[in-house]
Amino acid sequence: MKNFVPLPYRRVSVQPYQGEMTEPAIRAHLMGRETYRRTDFIVLRKGGDTAVVEVTAPDRQSLFSPIDGVRVLALPDKCLFVEAADADCSNPSALADQAYRAGVGSEGTLVVRGKYEHVNFILHPDPLVICVVEVSPPDPPKLFDLARHVLSYAELPPIRLELERIDLNDLAAGHSPSAFLLPCRSGGLEGLGAPVYFLDERPPRRDWTMIGCERSLQFHRHYYGDEPQRIELCPRRLAGARGEPTLVKCCLLEFASELEGKVAVTPWGSDLGMVEAALRQLVAVAEPAHSKG
Repeated sequence: MKNFVPLPYRRVSVQPYQGEMTEPAIRAHLMGRETYRRTDFIVLRKGGDTAVVEVTAPDRQSLFSPIDGVRVLALPDKCLFVEAADADCSNPSALADQAYRAGVGSEGTLVVRGKYEHVNFILHPDPLVICVVEVSPPDPPKLFDLARHVLSYAELPPIRLELERIDLNDLAAGHSPSAFLLPCRSGGLEGLGAPVYFLDERPPRRDWTMIGCERSLQFHRHYYGDEPQRIELCPRRLAGARGEPTLVKCCLLEFASELEGKVAVTPWGSDLGMVEAALRQLVAVAEPAHSKG
């Protein structure tokens, strides 16, 4: 039951508890007690201790029915309760992110009191980790920010994004041209140590080094009839082949994403729908435990 998140979270009840936090004591406490017909899981709280229990009842049509089955899913030694006012308890990726921040691994359980004071839990969090290789500035990098936004609403199994930042300032380090040429304007590039020009403004030709990709090189040939010294910018090329799920972008794509092994490549100007499609491609090629959620 890795990555198990009860949805909708109205299935989860939170109740105070004064007994021993042991499986026999919890079972004895709950068996035969009434439960609401929509309650499948109970979070028991005793001071700083938390346990999570699954309950069954023979009658789910009546408003209340006596509990006839109790299964303890987590005891305090492997269960943590956190307050996270911005966490969406209906979002598995949000709960997995909270588990990562709290240091709760795949053998543990995290209970979260999140937005609207609602409570939910993730049992044995083991999210699919997707590396996002992206250019910065801007900061946060656009593709990474879009992917985070998609995870805030899309119905996907738990995913954790890891940013692999390609810093334009680092790319320029060690080069001392009389000028740099960049594809377009972007903040945070004032310290390159040489005048900076922008290809989309079509400035007069100078002796510059271009920080750009194949598409920028094509534009340069069209504008000026030659090829400049160039520092590769394309995240797709810089990322290379990967054995882990990876999300990148490429200017040579315009309308749809491509999948190369475990690398999903989106167009440079991707919208949320394109990024969501790429994430779904990566989920589909991940291990079955992750793809099922």
